[in-house]
Amino acid sequence: MNDVMTLRFLAAPTDVSEDGVTVQAGRVLEWIDKAGYACAVGYSGGYCVTAYVGNVHFTRPIRNGDLIEVTARIVHTGRSSMQVVVTVDAADVRERVFRPAMDCILAFVAMDEQRRPTPVPHWEPSDVESEQLSRGTDERVVARSGIRDLMRAQQYTEAGTTPRQQFRFLASPSDVNWGGNAHGGIVMRWIDEVARACAMGWCGDDAVAVYSGGIHFLNPIHIGDVVELEARMIHTGPHSMHIAVHVRARDPRSDDWRETTQCMTIFVCRDDAGRASAVPQLVLASDEDRALDAHAVDLVRLRSELEPLQFAVERKYGAP
Repeated sequence: MNDVMTLRFLAAPTDVSEDGVTVQAGRVLEWIDKAGYACAVGYSGGYCVTAYVGNVHFTRPIRNGDLIEVTARIVHTGRSSMQVVVTVDAADVRERVFRPAMDCILAFVAMDEQRRPTPVPHWEPSDVESEQLSRGTDERVVARSGIRDLMRAQQYTEAGTTPRQQFRFLASPSDVNWGGNAHGGIVMRWIDEVARACAMGWCGDDAVAVYSGGIHFLNPIHIGDVVELEARMIHTGPHSMHIAVHVRARDPRSDDWRETTQCMTIFVCRDDAGRASAVPQLVLASDEDRALDAHAVDLVRLRSELEPLQFAVERKYGAP
C-alpha cells in the first residue's frame, strides 16, 4: 500500500498564461488534483472524490519549460476520508535544483461501486516529517468545519455593489473524471479563471493568484450540465484583492440549480520587478458590502492563527 505519489514532467507552452512565460495558477491546481487523486486511489484501492482543497499557497512563479515535480502524500485518515498534502516544486532543467512553488491540503473520500463512502485503511506516520505534517493537518481538520460554516452563512445578493464576474457554459466530455463527473482540478481551473477576470477588471492589469482557501466541493457537476460561476470581490488590502467564488450547476432540462463549489481566493498585481503593486480600494456602499468585507478580514485572522505546515525547501534533482 503506497501513501506517496510523485508526478514529474515539463511545464508546456499550453500551460502558460497570456504573458507567454509563467504557468497559470489554474493549471497548477489541475496538477495538484491529479497527483492527490492518484495518491488517494493508490492508498484506498478504489474510486475517490475530491471533497476539499485548502491552504493553497503559491510561493514562486513557474515558467514555461520548467521541470515540475508534484508530490502527494497521505498525512491523515478518517473512516472514509484521506487528508493529502501536495507540494509542487519547479526547477530549471539546466540547473536541476528544485525550489518550492506551491503547497496545499486536499481531502478525498473513498467511494464504493454505488458511490457511497467506504472505509479506508488506517494510516500512521512513519517518519518525523510525516508526523509533523499529520499534526498540522489535524489542527486544520478541526478549524476547517468552522471556516466552512462561516463561509456558507454569508449572504450574496443583489444588494452587494462590489465588482463581480460571471461565466456560464456547458460541462463538456473533456472535463470528465473516471467517475463520469467534472473532476476537481477542472473546477479549480474554472474558479481561477473567473476570479482572475474579476481581479484584472478591477486593477486594470494582469493579476496572479497567491492564495486559495476553503474550496469546498458540495455536489458533483455532471457532463452536459449548465455550469455558472460567479466571482465577487469582497475585500481589498493595500496590495491584495480577496474574491469569493461560487459555482452552481443544473441539468439543461431543469430550472433547479444546485450549489457545487465555493471558495475564497486572493490575487495581486505585480510590477515589472515582480513585486505586488498597489491596487484600487473598494468603496463599501451597502450593508452587504461591509458585512462581506468584515467576513474576509475574519477569514484572514482565523487562518493566520494556524501554525504553518513545514516543508523541505531546496534539493537537487534525483536526491532522496
